[in-house]
Amino acid sequence: MNEARRRGPTQPSGPAEVISDGYLGDRRPSSQASNPRCPQFDWGSAPTGDEEGPQDLRGRPLSMSLKRAVWQVQQMRVPAVSKGESWKRKRTKVLRKLKEGTREFLYLFSPWRKALQLIAGNFGGGVQSFFVLLRFLVLLNFFSFLLIAGFVLVPSIVFSSEGSDSVNDPDLGECLDYNPNPQGLVPFYSYVLDVLLGTGFVELSYLFYGFYKNTLVQATNFSYNIPLAYIFTAVFYIAFCLICIVARLGTTARVVVATGGGSSGNYSMIAFASWDYGSLGEKETKLKQKNILYRLQVDLEEERLKKQAAALTLKQKIILYSLRVILFFLALGLIIAALVGIFMATQFSQERSGQEGILGLIIQYLPSIVITAGNFVVPMLCDQIGLLERYSPSLTIILALMRAVFLRLFGLCVLLFTLWSQVTCRGNPEEDDCRLCQYNHKLYPCWETRVGQEMYKLTVFDLLVTIATLVLVEFPRRMLVDNWSNKLVQKLGRQEFVVPANVLVLVYGQTVVWTGALFCPLLPLINTVKFIILFYCKKITLFCNCRPALRTFRSTTSTFFFLVVLLFGWALATAVMTYSLAA
Repeated sequence: MNEARRRGPTQPSGPAEVISDGYLGDRRPSSQASNPRCPQFDWGSAPTGDEEGPQDLRGRPLSMSLKRAVWQVQQMRVPAVSKGESWKRKRTKVLRKLKEGTREFLYLFSPWRKALQLIAGNFGGGVQSFFVLLRFLVLLNFFSFLLIAGFVLVPSIVFSSEGSDSVNDPDLGECLDYNPNPQGLVPFYSYVLDVLLGTGFVELSYLFYGFYKNTLVQATNFSYNIPLAYIFTAVFYIAFCLICIVARLGTTARVVVATGGGSSGNYSMIAFASWDYGSLGEKETKLKQKNILYRLQVDLEEERLKKQAAALTLKQKIILYSLRVILFFLALGLIIAALVGIFMATQFSQERSGQEGILGLIIQYLPSIVITAGNFVVPMLCDQIGLLERYSPSLTIILALMRAVFLRLFGLCVLLFTLWSQVTCRGNPEEDDCRLCQYNHKLYPCWETRVGQEMYKLTVFDLLVTIATLVLVEFPRRMLVDNWSNKLVQKLGRQEFVVPANVLVLVYGQTVVWTGALFCPLLPLINTVKFIILFYCKKITLFCNCRPALRTFRSTTSTFFFLVVLLFGWALATAVMTYSLAA
């Protein structure tokens, strides 16, 4: 003790023993072997800037008291840095705080935050992922409309009485003749039909391609070419949507990688690292508890099915795989039959497009009716086939989604191919109807508007079917189940919220909008309103008419896959736009 006093005060133990080189008060670190029971802090790997200190310490396996002591020592260290380096660190810190503040500020204006939290707590993250995707598409369509309005719609309205026609070719006079406005008096109900069909006064508006003029505005220091702006805006619109989807896909992919690709068995991580300590109140706490319960159910279900698959004998595996092959071809046959029906309905509708009144309305909507019926019946049958295939819940969802994607996207391709064959005289411009204008001008005075009308009708009809299903099917089913004790009705029970089918509604609707945006520039605005209505309709049916799903699934991988499926629709729309611009 006396010798220790003569040497002076002892060095502090723990983290305060070490101050790295380059700082005032540098001392030699004590050997880690001097006290093997005490955890040591490696100063050589410590961050050089204070902006990364807290994050670095949180990831280290040290006790809380040791972390606190290390943090206090870091605060006392005075680095010997240049003014330029000091300014760079301050700038990085300010930019980081600005980024975090901006993110928190924008989060306050994020629509439907509380609704999404409520959905996740009651029905799990898988159902929540559908509503998150729906919110993303609402914002995407709204900002897309602002883009189109700023560069095409507003200039066309402002310069409608100015400028000059940029096309003066006399040889194209007959091909440019386009006047869909009917003459004389028309009955009142025809206005309702015009709204539903996109004809009449609706066709002669800024909603469709054929109404925009080839206006070229020239002034002393200003010139604006409406046709050129129209084309470039359409191209930039498609590119903007791709950038938004890829950016969101990258964020989701990082979450999937961080969670191990959503693999099961992360029970400790779910139990100890998934609690939200910002949850205040009894209601929010119960919702979070339900959310964690759903995640554990998903992992346990995946683990159980893996053990069952591993315990199968060779004979059982052969029987199972043979059954899966047979069911695969059965599902493929159903999809092909639906595509043939769409082709025949579209051809019949185009050949009898001159009908008027209610019969004309039914004939005009016949392709939309057949497409919607096929999209409803075939996936429902494929879901029953999927139950017999005995895949894991996640793989069952992916297969159901891929089959429905194949049906919907190829159904849209069949519709577009049938229109193309009618417009181009089945690809033969030498026929009498197509020789003058290189397309059937007599039947389709403005073929771009006709394609836009078909996409418009698909969008409107999809919304009407959603509302009618809610009012005429889902509510009556819930009332029967709640008020009638019949065994058959009780066995049927309340409906489940089938995520793949509902996601396909979004993907299909967005693909229709991307495909028709070149021919119907205001379609993104219509789709914004449609998706907002769809959000509230689905929320009402979820809480009022649905029960929690008996088979749960993981939200991380499903969200990633939903965005990948959305890219398929984008690719189809891009191919249609590229062909239309090239032609």
